[in-house]
Amino acid sequence: MSTTSQLAKRFREVLLDGKWIANTNFKEQLSNITWKQATAQIDFLNTIAMLTFHIDYYIAGLVNVFEGGDLEIKDKFSFDLPPIGSQQEWENLLNKLWQDSEKFAILLEQMLDSKLDEVFVDEKYGTYLRNIDGMIEHAYYHLGQITLIKKMILLKHK
Repeated sequence: MSTTSQLAKRFREVLLDGKWIANTNFKEQLSNITWKQATAQIDFLNTIAMLTFHIDYYIAGLVNVFEGGDLEIKDKFSFDLPPIGSQQEWENLLNKLWQDSEKFAILLEQMLDSKLDEVFVDEKYGTYLRNIDGMIEHAYYHLGQITLIKKMILLKHK
């Protein structure tokens, strides 16, 4: 199995269908959350919706580069979630995350292993491999946050 295929598998595990590392994934954690739960504020923590938007923002940004576009994302905009006022708006955000995640994985699978050692956009960002690994690690980090915030919300509203 190529390295890019292995990375795509790891990426899908955290976002869409795996249980090996965290015994859960984004899709499992978010699929049974209502828009009110997703937007519920617990103390000073980010909301589940905010973290969902944030992780998709970066995935979509890398997809754009994988497709030959520019790196257009900026950290300062990564939490600029438009207001969510309905279940449909929440589901739209989730569907965007699932679609962008699958697209990311497919493009990664199609990538040649030799691409992994190439500079990602600019030398200051390191290689493609560094950015792909970073995306997977970033996703696990926020998956942990979402899982804990979800538990807090469910306990608070029992």
